[in-house]
Amino acid sequence: MRVTVDKDLCIGAGQCVVTAPDVFDQDDEGIVELLAETPDESERDGVIEAENVCPARVISVEK
Repeated sequence: MRVTVDKDLCIGAGQCVVTAPDVFDQDDEGIVELLAETPDESERDGVIEAENVCPARVISVEK
């Protein structure tokens, strides 16, 4: 699994951090920070949920 984010389009909702805190974080301005581009398989459910709940649709997951 490979995760990418488009920081330029992020609106700082923070749903990604709630659903997968070991993979996503937010900078001081609330913009998404990707902590793990290729997260462990145990993170799959949270990463997929983060992709689905992101209101700005800035998370992409290659499965």
